[in-house]
Amino acid sequence: MNVNVLTAASAADLQAMGRAVGERLFEGAVVLLDGELGAGKTTFAQGVAAGLGIAGVVPSPTYALVHEYEEGRVPMRHADVYRMESPDELVSAGIEERIGLEGAWLVEWASRFAGRWPAGHLAVTIGIAGEGREVRMVASDARHAGLLPRA
Repeated sequence: MNVNVLTAASAADLQAMGRAVGERLFEGAVVLLDGELGAGKTTFAQGVAAGLGIAGVVPSPTYALVHEYEEGRVPMRHADVYRMESPDELVSAGIEERIGLEGAWLVEWASRFAGRWPAGHLAVTIGIAGEGREVRMVASDARHAGLLPRA
């Protein structure tokens, strides 16, 4: 297991970390995002999208469940499972059958359904640390370790 712990002093720093991940994102990659409300999960995801070459607004998919972006170097699926009540909703939303197979996936609030995600993934936990953020990235396999930003 490969681990990076980084500090972001601003939203721009958090986006830059996401961009570094996005620049190396590959088809079938899974990025699991966690952190308390307002920690910066969507800000990080916006950086990932920029790293993939996706232009335009990348909002939180809280109410849509999944936003799909086809225009990047790799298609990106951005999901938010915060409002889901059971694992059955992952199935009915089409997430469970598609994740890790088509495009690259970013899932906000992933810990709500721990154990339901592919074994190969990059887990990103964003914690509030004073005015900044502590970003802990854990790659579960060698392929996802290649996504970790270089210090």
